[in-house]
Amino acid sequence: MRPPRDTRPQVARVLRVPAPGRPTVFVVHPGALAPQVYEGLAKALPEGDGLTVLDLGAVPEYAEAALTGGRAATTVEALAERLLAALGPVPEGPYTLAGWSFGGTLALAMTHALPAGRRRPERLVLLDSIAATEAYQQPDDALEPALLLDWFAMYLGAKRGRLIPLAPGALDGRGVDDGLPVVLDAAVAAGALLPDTPLPGLRKLYDTYVDGLLRNNRLTAPHRPAPAPLPLVLVKAERSLIPGDETLGWLPLAPHGLTVHPCPGDHYTMLGRPDALGVIAQLLYAV
Repeated sequence: MRPPRDTRPQVARVLRVPAPGRPTVFVVHPGALAPQVYEGLAKALPEGDGLTVLDLGAVPEYAEAALTGGRAATTVEALAERLLAALGPVPEGPYTLAGWSFGGTLALAMTHALPAGRRRPERLVLLDSIAATEAYQQPDDALEPALLLDWFAMYLGAKRGRLIPLAPGALDGRGVDDGLPVVLDAAVAAGALLPDTPLPGLRKLYDTYVDGLLRNNRLTAPHRPAPAPLPLVLVKAERSLIPGDETLGWLPLAPHGLTVHPCPGDHYTMLGRPDALGVIAQLLYAV
């Protein structure tokens, strides 16, 4: 009798195989959006270059935590080891390691988890990623509902393919109960949701979204990242998660230098907008 076929999604998803000797990019993806969102980036890379997505959504102990209250039975260090195992042998050509959002924390951890003698990436690129430094290691109750609701509106807009603009200050001082109807009204007005969308259903989606954020927050709380062993390139979305911090906290972790580049779009749409992909594709190999 044949053993049952393993139908679990692969952690390493090859979207574009590099030609012999050509560079390749490995991008750490923490979920929220489907890994297929990087297909546009694969097409934006120069001819012959490769792209592989390291999908944390395919790691059960990480992905399932967003559905069970946001507590993951793993650590940043263990996840870095898991991703390195999925990455396999270092490619013959040059390679870049990138990470979007929480994936930037994992990408940095991977550079320190490389076995002795294993070649490091030529570049470490952070896509609107917040550093896991003390300034951003906060208890769960320090995450303000107004901020989370604003992020949720960005996420919902990206999932539905419609921007959901919120009036300045529309969420100020609001909690979830009186802030979520504001998001719902804006989403309906933008055509992202149907007018009869029930508020309880949206609340369930919001709670799952927040549990994913709490999972990442709790994973970074005990994590003490070591400084990057190579220069860092930060690509910051025009509408970033933390618009008031130009470096998103990475400066203390960048003894070899940090360059910051603006990018069109918000934290989520930057992965799919053609104008944003043009910026990102160039920076993956920029000096």
